[in-house]
Amino acid sequence: MESQRRLKIILIAVSTTLFAILLFVIYLYRKRSSLASPDSENKQKKKKNRDSSDPDNKTHSDEEAEDLIHFPGGEDLTVQDILDAPGEVVGKSSYGTLYRATFRGGSTTALLRFLRPACAGRTDEILPAIRLLGSLSHPNLVPLTAFYVGPRGEKLLVHPFFHSVTLSHFLREGKTESHRWETIHRIAIGIARGLEHLHWGRSRPIVHGNLRSKNVVLIGSGGGGGGDRRACLSEFGLHLLLNATAGQEMLESSAMQGYKAPELIKMREATRESDVYSLGVVLLEMLTRKEDLGLPVSVRNRRRSDEAAAPPEEEGPLMFFQLAMACCSPSPRLRPDARHVVRKLEEIGR
Repeated sequence: MESQRRLKIILIAVSTTLFAILLFVIYLYRKRSSLASPDSENKQKKKKNRDSSDPDNKTHSDEEAEDLIHFPGGEDLTVQDILDAPGEVVGKSSYGTLYRATFRGGSTTALLRFLRPACAGRTDEILPAIRLLGSLSHPNLVPLTAFYVGPRGEKLLVHPFFHSVTLSHFLREGKTESHRWETIHRIAIGIARGLEHLHWGRSRPIVHGNLRSKNVVLIGSGGGGGGDRRACLSEFGLHLLLNATAGQEMLESSAMQGYKAPELIKMREATRESDVYSLGVVLLEMLTRKEDLGLPVSVRNRRRSDEAAAPPEEEGPLMFFQLAMACCSPSPRLRPDARHVVRKLEEIGR
């Protein structure tokens, strides 16, 4: 126990140090940029206001205008808050690192998602997508409250910090709550409503592109039979902020874990239909509590061979299972859309 405690302390210290180094580097870049020349500020302003649709205005330099874009919930945040914030690493991926940061002497905690410069698109190219993601507001979506761009193209997405667990962790920690049908059904409705809002809540549909149980967070303690747990989708639309190579790597990572729709073998871009396929896999995970590669295919194969893979006998779970398998249809045209999934889940709960 003592060795485990020491190891935990060392890991926390290392992650905090790495975060501090990252912020110090950003600070140095910012300082260097502001002192580069007497008219550097005017150059940055001109660059920030140029028309990104005009190819004659594009530059091959790595320099970008430093900026902090605020969205609802992040109006009071400043650049200095971000640069001075202590924090610790809480997650990593091929395209970025997630930090838990503390602002203003501990009064505010947020999640900072640092996008690796080699993976992110240029600011002028991804700014429309950033503004679109920042405008989203729904109880089943993790909001984007601010977006920071450093002078060397460093990019940080700011999200509120929630006391939460991922759906993946919740299903595999083995607690009784994850076995309760009422809890499973309630969480599933939250996930489906979040996806419905992305697909149909605005004039322009937003494809999640990376839906999996690890990207669903459950907010709340789960007391009282799970009544206060709220499912929120995270990492939606991130593929819009990545360059083509990094975006494809994200899809391949999704495929390795069994969430990638079969048609994406030939297609390079995720769609609403491929999102629904991923939703179906998540629903099957919730019933089986298994993170199984190719879960929909394995379920079909076991049912054909009459192995012990019979669907649930109770009416509610049985209809839930049938809906999940419909979402995982090999043909995109045969899958229900997110609106239908929400309506069906609501009917199942009556």
